[in-house]
Amino acid sequence: MKRFKVGLVGCGSISAQHLEALKSSPYTDLTAVCDIREERAKVAAEKYECKYYIDYRQMLEEEGLDAVHICTPHYLHSVIAIEAAEKGVNVLTEKPMSVTLQQADDMIEACKNNQVTLGVIFQNRYNAGSQLIKKTLESGELGKILSGQLSVYWYRSDEYYSSSDWKGTWDKEGGGVIINQAIHAMDQLRWFVDAPIEYVDANISNRFHPSIEVEDCAEGIVKYKNGVVTFFHALNYNTYDAPIELGIHCEYGKVKLISDKAVIRFNDGRELSAERDPEDKLGKNAKSYWGVGHSKQINDYYRSLVNNETPYIDGEEARKTQAMVCAVFESGKGRKKVFL
Repeated sequence: MKRFKVGLVGCGSISAQHLEALKSSPYTDLTAVCDIREERAKVAAEKYECKYYIDYRQMLEEEGLDAVHICTPHYLHSVIAIEAAEKGVNVLTEKPMSVTLQQADDMIEACKNNQVTLGVIFQNRYNAGSQLIKKTLESGELGKILSGQLSVYWYRSDEYYSSSDWKGTWDKEGGGVIINQAIHAMDQLRWFVDAPIEYVDANISNRFHPSIEVEDCAEGIVKYKNGVVTFFHALNYNTYDAPIELGIHCEYGKVKLISDKAVIRFNDGRELSAERDPEDKLGKNAKSYWGVGHSKQINDYYRSLVNNETPYIDGEEARKTQAMVCAVFESGKGRKKVFL
């Protein structure tokens, strides 16, 4: 079996999920890590027994990588992805794929032109609960989707923003609670509906974090071309990270997803449920709301490379969620419906 030489850029907290998966995957050889903070890169390199760099361009130039994982601040995703693609290196980036929709399009075009594969992490699609919901919806057992809703009520302190030079900014983070905290639930609900979006109508505001530029509260609707309307409410000034809740009302039943536990109740009294497999182990440094899907998605990505197939979540698929998120911001700033 072919093993891919892989590098990783950005050794912050989320990188541990990638590094653990890369070290245990039958498809990959972790070759190098990179971070502008040398001590952080060095610690990761020592733990995972690989080389380290403080300049990702040097790593791309010297290591002959097959793929690179991007775990950097949001505004660097497109920059690094395009440079990697131009060197013939496959790309797997953390969410969001970019800050703007134009950046997303530039990434897709660069990877297409250089015949490399772009993947985007939305690991919660791989949770057992998400998979049960998707499979049941696709089977037709629930009939048509009538409506859907989600809520994200989390907490982010002033220090969370002040300790960073990029979070809380439009140009570097790309937004606030929607693009950072709520994006996974937004992606899941869009994926469950699985239809083109007609328009987004949203309100955004900053109610609790006066030191930042971006929204800490957002609500609105997403209207799909098949007639389905979903609505969302997200904020990050709760006093704790409450479990994300997502619901779907269908012709023949109702779906509820709380954190990563799914319950499907049919109108005829039947019930299906799924939650995290107790054998799935979170990485040592993982947060519970990250779920356990990183290793599943990472292995799936490399399996697609081996088989010369399109990844489950490629650039085109992730672009649909990026377009929705960008439409939330455009609608909220302009106080108007944004048609896609």
